[in-house]
Amino acid sequence: VQLQASGGGLVQAGGSLRLSCAASERTSSMYIMGWFRQAPGKDREFVASITRSRGSTDYAVSVKGRFTISGDIAKNTLYLQMNNLKPEDTAVYYCAGQSSPFGNYNYWGQGTQVTVSS
Repeated sequence: VQLQASGGGLVQAGGSLRLSCAASERTSSMYIMGWFRQAPGKDREFVASITRSRGSTDYAVSVKGRFTISGDIAKNTLYLQMNNLKPEDTAVYYCAGQSSPFGNYNYWGQGTQVTVSS
């Protein structure tokens, strides 16, 4: 499965963006899908995730209350609504999938750049 994130761009602090993740084939085999980000000079970090079975969500503390992950993995849809963006949210954002309830994310796509100006 090939994943491709889109929807990034340049926005002022306090603004909003909505990211989408497109898959090359059905993602119904994914156990969980998530969003990660990597800022220049920093390690990649977890942002949010959603499970296929119950749609349970999880968020990094830094984005909780501002970002919302949504979608239906079985229907190939995954989004990340980002509100009240801050300059520290500037990063390349990636969507990823994990095909097993055990282990790590094993499908990664190309990212989309999000830049938040102050």
